[in-house]
Amino acid sequence: MLKNFNGRPSLATVLKASTVAGIAAAVLATGVPLEITRSYAEAVKVQAPAVPSFANVVDAVSPAVVSVRVENRVNPVADNNDGFSFDFNGRGFDDLPDDHPLKRFFRQFGQDPNDQQGHSRRFGQGPNGPGGKGRLRPVAQGSGFFISEDGYIVTNNHVVSDGQAFVAVMNDGTELDAKLIGKDPRTDLAVLKVDGKGKKFTYVNWADDNNVRVGDWVVAVGNPFGLGGTVTAGIVSARGRDIGSGPYDDYLQVDAAVNRGNSGGPTFNLSGEVVGINTAIFSPSGGSVGIAFAIPASTAKDVVADLMKDGQVSRGWLGVQIQPVTKDIAESIGLSEPSGALVVAPQAGSPGDKAGMKAGDVVTALNGETVKDARDLSRRIGAMQPGSKVELSVWRGGKAQSLTVELGTLPADQKDANADDDNQPQQPQAPASERALADLGLTVGPSDDGKGLAITGIDPDSDAADKGIKEGEKITSVNNQEVSSPDDVVKVLNQAKKDGRTRALFQIQSSEGSRFVALPINGQG
Repeated sequence: MLKNFNGRPSLATVLKASTVAGIAAAVLATGVPLEITRSYAEAVKVQAPAVPSFANVVDAVSPAVVSVRVENRVNPVADNNDGFSFDFNGRGFDDLPDDHPLKRFFRQFGQDPNDQQGHSRRFGQGPNGPGGKGRLRPVAQGSGFFISEDGYIVTNNHVVSDGQAFVAVMNDGTELDAKLIGKDPRTDLAVLKVDGKGKKFTYVNWADDNNVRVGDWVVAVGNPFGLGGTVTAGIVSARGRDIGSGPYDDYLQVDAAVNRGNSGGPTFNLSGEVVGINTAIFSPSGGSVGIAFAIPASTAKDVVADLMKDGQVSRGWLGVQIQPVTKDIAESIGLSEPSGALVVAPQAGSPGDKAGMKAGDVVTALNGETVKDARDLSRRIGAMQPGSKVELSVWRGGKAQSLTVELGTLPADQKDANADDDNQPQQPQAPASERALADLGLTVGPSDDGKGLAITGIDPDSDAADKGIKEGEKITSVNNQEVSSPDDVVKVLNQAKKDGRTRALFQIQSSEGSRFVALPINGQG
């Protein structure tokens, strides 16, 4: 402990106390006269760092943030008399207190919820009754923000996807009808447009992702639970989060409180720039537990620009099914690191197929830049314009090769490249003489079409079972060589052992598609 000239704690030591009570305790414990405690407290107050305030940021950006009300035509449920009745969780109008908002609602519009006999009034006999179109009613709510002074609003696709009409509620309470310009389910983004009749709206700008660091302060503004403009603060907890929502997952994780209704709302840095769009939370309870995910500005700004221009997003398309390269797979094919994207199968006639891509290829680089994983490749290909020519570095047969591919256009109904998305028919099994590949934990037999081997049994304690291989699936190749008999498999495995490999790459076909699995081959004869 630092001492002053008379052996008592120095002022610097005492100033480390964070409260007046803490200072008093320190003073009493060290024998400093009690009468000078007040001067120490005043010194702490003077020298303490300023508490960060987000008020200036909030004042600047709040006019640009809106609540998004989504409406749809909802027909009430018909009763047995061809009319319609409302059921409020089993309670009739008679059970509602006089000051209940539902009673006030119907009185306001001249409709007594009860007739003179005290029976519940039925609705639906007018133009919106049976056979009518139904009334527009709120079905969802979320948040959004102006990205231009002429009224373009960014929000989430999942906020507007079920809507037929949209209302933007500004922070001063003004309600404006909005038109859906376009939406992109793959990134969960949508753009609305309001007509301000010449009014210029306050809008916000995108942040530069390169300046967003883990630990930076952020402020989330939105409409949680329909409460209206609400501000919460936190920090960037992580970058590049994959939450399993699609091949373009690259979320920011923030710990600012985000709840239902915040979807589509912005997360700002302290310069008032949008670093992300709140889109999902992790919550066992349904409320905020400090784990929220935001679409980063780098992803959002390009998608939003396309939606504003064309109402849709045009993405580059390679046309190959891919999966990550695990450590076991990398070892089985001689790659030094488990990185890149493993091609499971090129789609017939796709740009990748035309360029000569094959099952078992590993894409290691795109235009000279390393491909980290399958998700990285999907995201980067999707960000490119159709018709672009790209150079792919692929690992094939233990050697690096280069391929030039002209990207196509991702069809609207085309599933993104993912090993779990390609549904192919399961090849039928045929009764045949079985031969056990005991060291692999597999029992196999020929398939009825002579292509591949049907898996007729599996040891539940084997590596194959641990890797998810199941009875009823089919082995189509081993180390990228087609197999049609157990002898073919053993031949390939023996060659792999001679090459110094400890694992072999099995291509497995199932009703859910095709995938690669690396299995240990130690002990194979």
